[in-house]
Amino acid sequence: MKTTLRASLVLFLALTLLTGVAYPLLVTGLGQALFPAQAAGSLLFRDGRPIGSALIGQHFAEPRYVWSRPSATAPMPNNAQASGGSNLGPSNPALLQAVEGRVAALRAADPGNTSPIPVDLVTASASGLDPEISLAGARYQAARVARARGLSEADVLALIDRHAQGRWLGFLGEPRVNVLALNLTLDAQQR
Repeated sequence: MKTTLRASLVLFLALTLLTGVAYPLLVTGLGQALFPAQAAGSLLFRDGRPIGSALIGQHFAEPRYVWSRPSATAPMPNNAQASGGSNLGPSNPALLQAVEGRVAALRAADPGNTSPIPVDLVTASASGLDPEISLAGARYQAARVARARGLSEADVLALIDRHAQGRWLGFLGEPRVNVLALNLTLDAQQR
């Protein structure tokens, strides 16, 4: 009995050191050595200070900014501690009501824009934390952002195109724009 208990304890301690200490240190070290920006959280900086991550959406409400995809997180938008979608199905009246409210807000913010509103601007994602919107979603907002900043719409569209990211591996997903990175560039244009 003592021998079995001692062997079990030694094995427990050895596996704890191997899987609980050595392996995490090795993986963390490799991650920081091979992918330093990603291991540090893919942070974006302004004036040397971190202001957000390229991986977590940010909430923008001022007309001079490109707005992110709606977030279903609570108690505030893009709350990384409460990641999750709304779980509202297409037949749920609450989803229709939320979409109608978002459409009304977009139309009120840019009454002259009669273009169809891209779906990603009125529906929340499964995580509620999307850092990117479709190129169509960004382009839909270009006129409003240009007017609010005193820029030409062509300049804003050029910035959107400059920040466009293609499909992952050339065929997965849709072309998109990181909203925080684009808004940081728009702010830098105004300095």
